[in-house]
Amino acid sequence: MQLILSKLAFLKNRDELRKVIANTGWLFFDRFLRMGIGLFVGVWVARYLGVKDFGTLNYAISLVSLFSAFATLGLPSLVVRALTQNPEKREQILGTTCLLQLIASLGSLALVIITTLVSKSGDKTTLILVALLSSAWIFKAFNAVDLWFQSQIKSKYTVLAKNTAFIITAIGKVLLINNEAPLWTFAGVTVLESVLGALGLIIFYQSQGSSLLRWRWSFALAKTLLKESWPLILSTFTVVIYMKVDQIMLGNMMGSQAVGLYASAARLSEVWYFIPTAVVSSIAPSIYKAKQESIAAYSKRLEQVMRLLVYSAILIALPMSFLSAPVITGLFGDGYIAAAPILSIHIWAAVFVFMGVGSSTWFIAEGLTQLSFLRTLIGAVINVSLNIILIPSYGGVGAAIATVIAQAFSSFLSNAIHPKARQIFLIQL
Repeated sequence: MQLILSKLAFLKNRDELRKVIANTGWLFFDRFLRMGIGLFVGVWVARYLGVKDFGTLNYAISLVSLFSAFATLGLPSLVVRALTQNPEKREQILGTTCLLQLIASLGSLALVIITTLVSKSGDKTTLILVALLSSAWIFKAFNAVDLWFQSQIKSKYTVLAKNTAFIITAIGKVLLINNEAPLWTFAGVTVLESVLGALGLIIFYQSQGSSLLRWRWSFALAKTLLKESWPLILSTFTVVIYMKVDQIMLGNMMGSQAVGLYASAARLSEVWYFIPTAVVSSIAPSIYKAKQESIAAYSKRLEQVMRLLVYSAILIALPMSFLSAPVITGLFGDGYIAAAPILSIHIWAAVFVFMGVGSSTWFIAEGLTQLSFLRTLIGAVINVSLNIILIPSYGGVGAAIATVIAQAFSSFLSNAIHPKARQIFLIQL
């Protein structure tokens, strides 16, 4: 605990200290609630569906995730920065962001359905799941409101809105299980969560004296955002590739059973990824401000945040790796025991994921989003290549090994290659 507190020392005597701590607290509450309820309900769903159907559902989720970067256009971090620096242009920034993401969501929806028709010809179950899951993008366009709350360090409103939707739909999943509902209904609940979440955000935004009716479109701003966001779009796409392509490749090469086992392990591994996101989303505005004030303070903040994240990841990975078998069987049942060795390897990707999220603020602050894409591309290429080599012989274990190696190259080792990124590489050491 003393170590963690020392890493937060850079916020002492700062006016934003109280706001950052409160905001981070809300975000951690959000993720702990989702981790607890989500894991409980998710495990219940996995037990109810069985390994094969659980694998089919996760294959569809992975396929939809592959196109999520195009639905969001890589705008969130750029919009938060713009709102932090120019809060007086809120209506213009939010209106432009929402419309851009709405248009992109519709285009991405069509694209993922076409892809499913081509890759899974005749598989109506997967097509229905993909169509339902991807339609949630349309309502997520209103997450522009969340970006405003982030920029003002007021994430409690987002937490309240989205967790209300989350709890309602979690109860819905339990009711579906008790009523022996078919597989497609679990995808339908995801759409309902997006609808309720969007409504909640709008209600809180309106309650602050703001109004969506004042939002307006700016072609000039849209052009500026898209010009800067395309590397982030490609970067996010490649991130999803090495985060989710393993399940797609497992499904195509080994079948739904293999996906179900791998997905159960990956869920327990990835459930911790909320930690760096919560920390960085709260501290990012203060880091951007520090860069304008002092390079020394800016570098020190980055280093302390990086240490905090890396130490946290190691403390999580060690026990999860050694206790993978009892954790898997205790939660998912004996039918999922083959997922234990997958979890013991996959959990170590967290160390590099935490590093990657921690360094993302530096790349944005330095205006090196194109370089961020290049390092992510390296990881994606390595992951796909290793999956092709390892999956046929080692199945899910091979996919887990590929994921860890790819994350290590993308989030850490690749920074040593390019001269402009060596500063963040030295901070990560």
